[in-house]
Amino acid sequence: MSRRIALVVGTSTGGVGKHVLSLGTGLARRGHRVAVLGPAESDRALGFTEAGLRFFPVRIGASPTATDPTAVLKLRTMLKEADTVHAHGIRAGALCSLAGVRPLVVTAHNAPPPLVGPLSVVYPALEKVVAHRADVVLGVSGDLVRRLRAAGASGARPAVVAAPTTGTPYKGREATRADLAVLPERPLVLTIARLAEQKGLDTLLAAAPAISDRRPEPVMAIAGDGPLWGELHDSAAELKADVRMLGHRTDVADLLAAADVFCLTSLWEGPSLVIMEALRAGLPVVSTRVGGIPDLYSDTVLLVPPGDPTAFAREVGRVLDDPELAADLRARSVEAAASLPTEEDAVEAALTTYKTVERK
Repeated sequence: MSRRIALVVGTSTGGVGKHVLSLGTGLARRGHRVAVLGPAESDRALGFTEAGLRFFPVRIGASPTATDPTAVLKLRTMLKEADTVHAHGIRAGALCSLAGVRPLVVTAHNAPPPLVGPLSVVYPALEKVVAHRADVVLGVSGDLVRRLRAAGASGARPAVVAAPTTGTPYKGREATRADLAVLPERPLVLTIARLAEQKGLDTLLAAAPAISDRRPEPVMAIAGDGPLWGELHDSAAELKADVRMLGHRTDVADLLAAADVFCLTSLWEGPSLVIMEALRAGLPVVSTRVGGIPDLYSDTVLLVPPGDPTAFAREVGRVLDDPELAADLRARSVEAAASLPTEEDAVEAALTTYKTVERK
């Protein structure tokens, strides 16, 4: 049976938006009528329209604004004929809840921002709105599920999220390293992240001199863009370490093939789509112990406390200096990758959830 499914998303150019794009195209392939609602900039960044999905602009920012009442009225009007509304993010979920749209599924994708000032009141209030008004509430990590249950969503449960495939490397390891001017004997330490505060890249830069203090000297590459580009670029240029800011890249599969170690220094992550990509590439991974990471990958990756550059440098150094450890971590990555959820798994899980709330 074909359904009219509306996916609602806030401002996102990262993992949340990519998941919504993957879910939307997967649902459309199965014959469902899919519409995506969200900020126009999200469509420009992620290409919902380009992917063949119907997109309708609605201003849903990262924090409450004076335009929220207008967004609520717009959502109420535009979503009244949908068979299922699936909002992604607490902000999008709360606005849909206030609009009274039903049936409503909400997936929480991120931990709350630092709760200071007005946010210390507003964000928990939005969580309670979602917890009490949505038909189903999902969380992408165990800590989010527990948080939603504490807010009143007694039936909150884990969401199935899968990293879109990065495809087959086009150039391959040697050619990509040559393009990056990385000599064959030099290890390549790779990070792929949005350059935003959540990703903790100041920790990576603080760890860089210690990581680089070995021979042959490693090259540290950071791929991605974002609001902290200028600040991080200037900081990297002052280090006594070979740190290269690669900017936005479309050759993720090639970068992963070229790397020797993958690093993630985030202050919070859900299931981390980029770790999924690194595991599929068979890379050793060093990550901070945050969010959903320890629940999902504690037996696969090396974990360190967030905001601890000394510990992070030590663990990356262990991988670089110990070929047996690196080989063991590669084997663990390959094994873990075989059991990761696929994009089709995520679509099937979403449809199963929709069936539980569909109108009779």
